[in-house]
This record gives sequence, C-alpha cells and structure tokens, in this order.
Amino acid sequence: MKKGVLLINLGTPAAPTATAVRPFLHRFLGDPRVINTPRAIWLPILNLMILPKRPAASAAKYKQIWSKDHGSPLDYYTKRQTAQLQALLPDYRVDYAYSYSHPLISEGLQKMADAGVSQLTIIPLYPQYSTTTIGSVMDDINRFYYRRAHIPELHLISGFADRADYLDLLAGKIQQELDQDDYDQVVMSYHGIPVSYVQNGDPYPQQCQATTAGVKARLKTKVPVIQTYQSKFGPAQWLTPATDATMKALPGKGVKRVLVVSPAFVADCLETLQELDVENRAYFLDNGGQHFKLVPCFNDDPAFTKVLAQIVSGK
Repeated sequence: MKKGVLLINLGTPAAPTATAVRPFLHRFLGDPRVINTPRAIWLPILNLMILPKRPAASAAKYKQIWSKDHGSPLDYYTKRQTAQLQALLPDYRVDYAYSYSHPLISEGLQKMADAGVSQLTIIPLYPQYSTTTIGSVMDDINRFYYRRAHIPELHLISGFADRADYLDLLAGKIQQELDQDDYDQVVMSYHGIPVSYVQNGDPYPQQCQATTAGVKARLKTKVPVIQTYQSKFGPAQWLTPATDATMKALPGKGVKRVLVVSPAFVADCLETLQELDVENRAYFLDNGGQHFKLVPCFNDDPAFTKVLAQIVSGK
C-alpha cells in the first residue's frame, strides 16, 4: 500500500500584480462556501463591480509583503513545510495544493493518483474548522473523486485546534515573547466569518474559543488575553469584536504595549504581514499605542512540522 500526504492551504497570487491577483480573487470570491449569497445575485456583483477594481488594490497590498528572494510568503513556507514533512516521513509521498491557485487541489489529487497512492491523508492547514475553509476543501475532494473508478482510502483532517501539541507550540511562541518584553495585552486575532454562517451551524467560533482557552491555560503570565476577529468583507454582520476596532480603542483604555498573534494561520501571509503588521499596527500606534509586536506564524519551524507528522501517524 503506497501512502501519501497532501497539505492544503488557501493559495496565493503568482505575482503582486492586478493581472495575477484577478484569477485568484475570482476563484476565492466565487466559491459558494466563502460567499453564500445566491449566485444570480452575487456573480454579477463579483464580475462587474469587484473584479474590475479590487485586484489592483489587493496587488498593492501584496507588494508590501512580497519577498525579493522568495516571492509569496505563504507559497514559500508551504513548500518548506512540505519538504520538511517529506524528510520526516520518507515512506510517504508528501505534496501540497491550494484551494484557489496552482497547484489546485484537483491537480494535487491527480498527482497522488498518478503516483499510485492508495492511502491518502489530507491536512488542510487550518487549525480551526470552518465551512469557508475545510468545508470548501471537502467540496473540491468530492468533485475530484465523483464517479471515478478508483478512490483511495482517504483520511481528511477536519482541524487540529484541540491538539495538545499544537496548543503547546502556540502557547510556547507567545510565552517566549512575553518573557522577552513587557506587554499590557495579548490579542489573539482570528480570521472572521459572517454571523449568518455560525447561525447555520458553522462551529468555527467555538473552535477559536477553545484554542484561546487552551493557550491561556498554558501561559504563565498575568498579562490579559483577549480574542478578536479580522478580515471583514462586505456589509454583512461578522463575528466580533473586530480586530481593527479593538486596536483603535485599546490605547484609550490604557493599553500601550500589545502582543498580537493570529492562531488561524500556520504560515505568514497577507492577513498577518499586511493586515495585522501594517494596517492594524498603524491603527494602534496612531491612536496612542507605543509598542506593537506580531508573533510570527509557525512558518518553517521544525516543531510545527513534527506536529503535522504526529497528525499523519494518528498520535
């Protein structure tokens, strides 16, 4: 039996240009799991109002985080995670794929099929389950295998927010920063989702709350820890409190030194490096804050790769 592992992340434009961003946004915002507005209403808005303008604005943000040597941070670290996991699991074929850019999930699954993989573990790199992320991944998997003559033994990891080793590693990253400097507040900022999705059964906020509670139980500090949500898109009501509003308000409450961590991401990307470390840093400092520090994501930390290896082995 030939075994394989497929790591899956959101994806990234191939370049920080409007031309490259447009197809990425088209796939992303065209996903019914991400935007569940009826297609007859949403697709004209997407194609006629959003895609003609938003790619240029998004490309300008990507330029702020693009590496001269490595390009997209998310792509670079996903490849590094894949290579490190392959080294830890020499008896497996380890590869990666993206939901909204190449190599797409269908392409990753085809490579596994071509290699004769008969037992496949799929790890979406999202610690907390949401219909917008892991649910979407499952849709792509189902579409790929629909009516195929052969389907391998599949093991889909639907989140790992409650794993002790993940929580130990995350809390350790935060503790290291707390031990090195003084802070008034720790802000755990998760990617948000619309409230309507939660009302329809998405367990995402409960999983975020469990992660926060697990981290707080492990930290040795008297510094208060709060939970917020970022990346709001569109007019609908999203989970609150919002990270941007929180950052603007904290200095007025006497919080001058803040440590920020984004547990929903395992690799630095636009939402961490630009939205948090540029935009929200400015909100905090412009409103009277004095020190803003973002804890890096796991990225290519070998300790995180070991967590992935443990997930594959079922431990």
